[in-house]
Amino acid sequence: MSFAKALSPAIREIRILCCQTGAASLGTRQFISANYPVLKQHNPDLPIMIREANGTPARVFARFERGVEKHVEVDNLSSNDVASKVAQLLNLS
Repeated sequence: MSFAKALSPAIREIRILCCQTGAASLGTRQFISANYPVLKQHNPDLPIMIREANGTPARVFARFERGVEKHVEVDNLSSNDVASKVAQLLNLS
């Protein structure tokens, strides 16, 4: 999944939560390393927050217009699976 394009203006914020050392968050950390620079390059004004805390299950939240918030669980997924889930969350697929 490529994130090399501007996202919908309806997306107001993306939050990624994961554990900085846990094996269950490895795919999420790899996704961040591979895709964060591209996402920010194409969406410079979109807040993309990464929150790492010990023992936190990996999840990705998206806040849309009018305060609507959705999330997906990405614990124990590979980097490619995390990218697919995030794309579904952001309606890119």
